Amino acid sequence: MNAAVAPNDLFDQRVEFPHILAKQRYQQLVGLDQHKDRLSKILTMLVHPAALNAWFETYHPGAQELRTTILRRPPLVILAGDVGSGKTELAETTGDAIARQHGKAITLLPLSLSSRGQGRVGEMTQLITTAFDQAIEEARRYRSAKGASGGVIFLVDEADALAQSREIAQMHHEDRAGVNAFIRGVDRIANAQLPIAVIMCTNRLSALDPAVRRRAADILAFERPNDAQREHVLTDRLGNLGFSSTDVKRLVQVTGHDRPEQIGFTFSDLTQRLIPAIVLDAFPHRQVTATRALEIARTMAPTPRFQDGSVPGAAS
Repeated sequence: MNAAVAPNDLFDQRVEFPHILAKQRYQQLVGLDQHKDRLSKILTMLVHPAALNAWFETYHPGAQELRTTILRRPPLVILAGDVGSGKTELAETTGDAIARQHGKAITLLPLSLSSRGQGRVGEMTQLITTAFDQAIEEARRYRSAKGASGGVIFLVDEADALAQSREIAQMHHEDRAGVNAFIRGVDRIANAQLPIAVIMCTNRLSALDPAVRRRAADILAFERPNDAQREHVLTDRLGNLGFSSTDVKRLVQVTGHDRPEQIGFTFSDLTQRLIPAIVLDAFPHRQVTATRALEIARTMAPTPRFQDGSVPGAAS
């Protein structure tokens, strides 16, 4: 294995932003406004630091030390939380919002799990190093004397499969070497001050290596939607089918914590399972009704909660 590995071997579904489908997916992420805003600001500082420089010049021109501190934050953000909470969907689409807001080209490079290799000595290290090489080369094409014309989002989904803690006694040597290579890659980006942001998504924050977590500029915690968020999703999708506000509130109650499982529906439970099930139940010979929708919701179990303990240091 050498550095000439083709990008398609290491990255899945490379996307160039702005992209109309990404815009639609991003807009459909209701109830995550705080996370959208926080992530957008963090990534803007990493892939478009000129925007932060302009803000400092306007509002705090003398705060040079503070500016340097902010700009030297590690280029890493971790999105952690329960399954179906919207973290991966947000990570895959937030580049579109940044591209449109700042008029910049943003490239999404989602790292493939095949980058772990097959366990051969040195293979995982070489694959991860090559992936960072390619991301850095991409970012350098955006950089010019006038500032960056765009940026790169290096996405690692199911990050615990790639960067699990080296403190695990039974961890294979090749896995340890791979984690080391990943940490070196993040440090290379930080030292080079390139327009690259690394986003890691995980259901198991505690499984990530402590050195990876320490390097995170921020850790955003994703929870299952609360009553208001579920009401927003259900109203947005079912409101134009004749469902009254009372009908929606009954669905909100049924999909909430008042269930034998004592857990509510995830965002994906609502949008990928419940709502399609309601439509398909009526299709093609009758209309959707609130009564039948409620019956379907009562028979559907939410996705089981992923057990990972607490999410230390996460944003609320």
